Amino acid sequence: MDFFIFIKLLCCVFLLAKACNSTIVSSPEIRSPFWIDGLDHPNQSSPTGFNLFCRENRTMIHFPTYGDLVVKSISYETRRLGLLDPKNCVHEVFLNLNLSLTPFSYYYDLKQYKYINCSSKLVGSFEQVPCLSGTKHHVYVVESSFSSMPLSCSCVKTVEIPFSYSPYLSDSSFGLGLTWNSIGLENGEEATSSRCTLGFLCERFPMLEKSLKVSALIASIFIVGMLFYATRSRYRKEVNARMVQETLGDQFEIEELLGEYK
Repeated sequence: MDFFIFIKLLCCVFLLAKACNSTIVSSPEIRSPFWIDGLDHPNQSSPTGFNLFCRENRTMIHFPTYGDLVVKSISYETRRLGLLDPKNCVHEVFLNLNLSLTPFSYYYDLKQYKYINCSSKLVGSFEQVPCLSGTKHHVYVVESSFSSMPLSCSCVKTVEIPFSYSPYLSDSSFGLGLTWNSIGLENGEEATSSRCTLGFLCERFPMLEKSLKVSALIASIFIVGMLFYATRSRYRKEVNARMVQETLGDQFEIEELLGEYK
């Protein structure tokens, strides 16, 4: 059992060493005004609210009113931040996200909508939001001018969001586009870049890559030695077994001959 655990650890070392030589293009390039916690060192002039962090090889950003969102893309030319909701519920983000305390605003034009909660399903053209609804409650997004509120429904919140719910636009990333003011690079600050990938970490910290490569080499030598030792031991056991069989066979023949002379 311990041997198999050791083999698994060696496999992890090989995979890490291989990852150091690979680049994950899906990870966005991070540069000013953004910075990554633990990797970059913001100075006193760095704008607040642009700190990102890495989790499971993905770039994340935290919003106090909602939680963590995945950074899908960053366009520095158009100042567009593309986000993904890990819970795959974009309308929960719209319902709870408050951008007034952040340096961001929605990239798309906004329109007022109402979130209504109903104890029974509505008929007609109404489409409930699946990720916000359950067996005993049904959530809908309607225009703010909606006045004929059924008795089984109550208004949860009125918000300004890019679009209403549609089953054809229910992708977790659609509409999660933010923008920011053009700050951070106009003062001539050097634009250093980062990425939330192991390959970038190896590039940033060369000793990590060297350590992984040396560990992988030592592991390879160790595995070859273990296989050679195991093969040699098995061969010795087979030779000893044949010798014992031959010895027993000779002894049996001698006993037969002596029995004939008795």
